[in-house]
Amino acid sequence: MNDGPFACIGLVNPKSPENVGMVLRAAGCYGAASVLYTGRRYARAQKFHTDTKQVHTQISILGVEDLVASAPAGAKIIGVELIEGALPLFDFVHPPQALYIFGPEDGSLQQSLLNACDAVVYIPTLGCMNLAASVNVLLYDRLAKNQGTSVADRPIDKNRDRNSRGQWLGGNVIKLSPTALVLH
Repeated sequence: MNDGPFACIGLVNPKSPENVGMVLRAAGCYGAASVLYTGRRYARAQKFHTDTKQVHTQISILGVEDLVASAPAGAKIIGVELIEGALPLFDFVHPPQALYIFGPEDGSLQQSLLNACDAVVYIPTLGCMNLAASVNVLLYDRLAKNQGTSVADRPIDKNRDRNSRGQWLGGNVIKLSPTALVLH
């Protein structure tokens, strides 16, 4: 890694090939530097080819024994887990260099891993989200709070695929009032 800002994703023994594919897509969409994973289930999931945007050809995807020991130099370790004492994501200030660690779909982060974290955040919801949805929300939150990144400054026509060629020509404008969003 370099001295500039970066985000890496750590997955603890991911289970579902569909979720891993969607995590890879999110990593590519939001400019994550790498995806690290533990366990053996991802190796079995690879054969299902759920990485529809071929992100594995653009960023590093690495199986490791220990996510904390494998964290890039300078990265803060941020656990993402729906537990007591975690910080709500909307109050969290993302560090410039971070490894975000997500638990498995059918479990939680172990206490020893939580103890190694510099911070633990949760995504406030009415229930728990799946792995891929959580990664997407976290990476979007990081992008939204850190303007001036290569993703935020990228023109729309560089982000869309061949199927989204429409153009909004005006109409109702959303303005922020002190209490709500209002359509005019």
